Amino acid sequence: MSNLDKDFVKLTSENLILQDIINLVKDDGAGAITTFNGTTRNTFKGKTVIQLEYESYSPMAEKVLSDLIHEARTKWELTKTAIYHRTGIVPVGEASVIIAVSSVHRQESLHAVEWLIDQLKDKAPIWKKEVYSDGSVWKENAESRQKV
Repeated sequence: MSNLDKDFVKLTSENLILQDIINLVKDDGAGAITTFNGTTRNTFKGKTVIQLEYESYSPMAEKVLSDLIHEARTKWELTKTAIYHRTGIVPVGEASVIIAVSSVHRQESLHAVEWLIDQLKDKAPIWKKEVYSDGSVWKENAESRQKV
């Protein structure tokens, strides 16, 4: 089985369903599935958040996400991986990004998921606008800014 059969990347305006993405990475040889389910919260620094809006350069973003999975595979022994990210409007309480990784042992998938979300926020050409009850702002990724 090639990595094309093991790795799943998608940018979509549709709702992300955690169980559907977990099902993509299930494997009888994997003893662990680790997930990150990033959801839109209702506040940020005391402001009421109404929704998030994501834009991306999809062909490049999908390539970056695929490249990140490839790099993760050089660091850890992973069975299957999936990175799904919403585009468009994401209301409070809905998932913006889901990462799921299966591996034989838990440490591999735990480390990979943490690394993948950090790298996604740092490198993927996906932009977020926070819409508040009193306005909106395009957000720079705080993790990336702190590295400078």
